Amino acid sequence: MAAQPIFILREGSKRTHGSDAQHNNIMAAKAVAEAVRTTLGPKGMDKMLVDSMGDVVITNDGATILKEMDIEHPGAKMIVEVAKTQDAEVGDGTTTAAVLAGEFLTKAEELLESGVHPTLIASGYRLAATQAAKILDTVTISASPEDTETLEKIAGTAITGKGAEAHKAHLSRLAVHAVKSVVEKSEDGKITVDIEDVKTEKRPGGSIKDSEIIEGVIVDKERVHTAMPEVVKDAKVLLLSVPIELKKTETKAEIKITTPDQMQLFLDQEEAMLKEIVDKVIRTGANVVFCQKGIDDLAQYYLTKAGIFAMRRVKKSDMDKLSRATGARVITNLDEIEEADIGYAGLVEEKDVTGSRMTFVTGCKDSKTTSILLRGGTEHVVDGLERALEDALRVVGVALEDQKIVVGGGSPEVELALRLKEYAATLKGREQLAVMKFAESLEVIPQTLAENAGLDPIDMLVEMRSQHEKGNKRAGLNVYTGKIEDMFENNVVEPLRIKTQAINAATEAAIMILRIDDVIASSGGARAGPGGMPGGEMPEDMM
Repeated sequence: MAAQPIFILREGSKRTHGSDAQHNNIMAAKAVAEAVRTTLGPKGMDKMLVDSMGDVVITNDGATILKEMDIEHPGAKMIVEVAKTQDAEVGDGTTTAAVLAGEFLTKAEELLESGVHPTLIASGYRLAATQAAKILDTVTISASPEDTETLEKIAGTAITGKGAEAHKAHLSRLAVHAVKSVVEKSEDGKITVDIEDVKTEKRPGGSIKDSEIIEGVIVDKERVHTAMPEVVKDAKVLLLSVPIELKKTETKAEIKITTPDQMQLFLDQEEAMLKEIVDKVIRTGANVVFCQKGIDDLAQYYLTKAGIFAMRRVKKSDMDKLSRATGARVITNLDEIEEADIGYAGLVEEKDVTGSRMTFVTGCKDSKTTSILLRGGTEHVVDGLERALEDALRVVGVALEDQKIVVGGGSPEVELALRLKEYAATLKGREQLAVMKFAESLEVIPQTLAENAGLDPIDMLVEMRSQHEKGNKRAGLNVYTGKIEDMFENNVVEPLRIKTQAINAATEAAIMILRIDDVIASSGGARAGPGGMPGGEMPEDMM
């Protein structure tokens, strides 16, 4: 009898295995890394991303580009995850992490073609990553939290290349001031920084140099009634997460009214109930009310009559910041308000900012919340500024927490490449080859910096290696002069965590992709037919 073929996969499912699966995944990951490579460094180019709705984003931020690219290939998605992790952990260095992951895979592919097993490559890469962390410790510089100048240099490095160089000094000062104002110290002296405590509000119009820091909270809302006071000094702040309006019945209800008198009685009763709710608010003694829900038109009239500044539909994130700034508690029941629930602000003021009204809450006691008002010529400029400032805030926070920095300009990567090659010579077995390739991969960063600046990458790399061999561990590429210089003197510094996180995340992603030798793509949804295998839907062009 002829052997009958056994089908274990659903009809239409695709399976790629062995070297084909590895090659496909590596190709996809390399393509993603190549897409962001031209954005690396101060002279990197920008990408214009247009989504399905026609909205335009212009940026050279690696994480933003990869997030907006809407990537489908599962192998490529792993590189996107590297950038996302880097962004969440440090805030900057996303392009570096993606480019490194792509280069690790490029070099690994060379080893695979030479007959080195993926497990041995993975083992060698892990050894190299561990050794890299030790080598990086030898080139770190201590940064004191009191050293504002160095912190401003760190912020400036993060902002460089993101379209705001002309106002880099001003934005760096804003970032450092904002982060320092939300620093919290534990009893053992450990510093923690929650960047969520820094609120960024953007407003097109004016110049970038008009951007300012506000010691307090900016709420992008205006008073509910124009007759309410515009300015309230010595404000007693009440935060409500309940509406100042009548509740609707939870079940369907029908009220039968047969005479005009009954109608009037119903309206009078409704008004009396609303007045009672407003009276509860007035009795608290608060003269500023921020409400997360709605405020009825009639309630607005009563609040105006009482001289209270009120605002409705305030975002929950803003309510949390107002609570931290003023010391007020967010109230969920109007019948149980105590004096301790009321917060304080020296000044609550509504101002006109380029044609729209915003509310500024300042003069708070022991405020742990700061706001930055960003200005710029157009909406795209302000959006770019916000992304640059976000990176600056995050790296300053990381530098304050770790108090360890390294120089930039490709300097740490060249030092790591040289020392890892020395380390590889001490190893036996095929892992030595993987460590050597790992070392070579790191040189992609200085090479890319040179390429993006229009310089010769080979000449620059040779010169950098020469300087590092002489013991100049801070020698890096100055892309503006095209020379190899001391990066610390050029104020190009960044937190150590940017480098360690980028190398570790890129290594783990590369290892994960290398270890995949079988890709099974289901033809339908998650539920397969009899004898089939579950799996998500995957487009044809993935394989």
